[in-house]
Amino acid sequence: MLNKNLISNYITPLNPAPTSLKKSGKLDGTIKCILFDIYGTLFISGSGDIGIAEKESHNIRRLEQLLLKYGIKRKPHTILDDLFSAIKKKHDEMRGKGIDFPEVEIDSIWSGVLGNNNLDVIRSFAVEFEMLVNPVYPMPHARELLSECKNSKLLMGIISNAQFYTPYLFKWLLGSDMSGLGFHHDLIIFSYKFGYAKPSTFLFQHAAERLKNMNIKENSVLYIGNDMLKDIYPAKKTGFKTALFAGDSRSLRLREDDPKCKNLSADIILTDLTQLFDFVNELPRSKLRGI
Repeated sequence: MLNKNLISNYITPLNPAPTSLKKSGKLDGTIKCILFDIYGTLFISGSGDIGIAEKESHNIRRLEQLLLKYGIKRKPHTILDDLFSAIKKKHDEMRGKGIDFPEVEIDSIWSGVLGNNNLDVIRSFAVEFEMLVNPVYPMPHARELLSECKNSKLLMGIISNAQFYTPYLFKWLLGSDMSGLGFHHDLIIFSYKFGYAKPSTFLFQHAAERLKNMNIKENSVLYIGNDMLKDIYPAKKTGFKTALFAGDSRSLRLREDDPKCKNLSADIILTDLTQLFDFVNELPRSKLRGI
């Protein structure tokens, strides 16, 4: 079991960097379920997204110290090169099996890179590494929004690119596990569990199937994310209503040069999570005023 003490030295308050976008749009009809992205939406992400594929760490000194802590006698750049190569190799293998946007299990990747089969050690290292290269912190008002959604008995779920450590972040940073925060167990859909990553529509279609079993149609589902390609595009294609979260310039991805996003727009744009109360009639409009 991973312990918060493992990452306590990495938890530093982060503030979102404003964007030039404004709250806008309109939602028609009833919203019965809200599905969230995590990195860049519910959590501020220092790198703007999960993972570091094809990114270099700017914390070489701290990475050296981390390697020393775990008795790994290799240079940081060698470790990073081996990590990127292992991820690319696994992605290529999965694409060969017909997976359009593959997702790896990072603990398995690290096990191969480090030549260590001790899962507890590998997972502890992986968590520290991720928090080092991609620090995260709750987005302003995330806790309050989730609390009000739960109190209003709105069904909540997650569709996110994620790894084994992602659920721990809710406990460590928001003080409760995902169930306690109001997320429905059957609607917590993480990329690493399925081998598919956004922007594949696979995760969204899987969510739609689960919602259909709950008698909830696609057009009564709202998906909130910060990336036009990875979030808004597959959500719209699945039939969900969409909200672009534009509250932090580090993670806002408009993807204006991508053909899939050329004529794409979200139903609403939010620059603060509490603005959702202005659009979703099923939520109390006055309760969180002044936060």
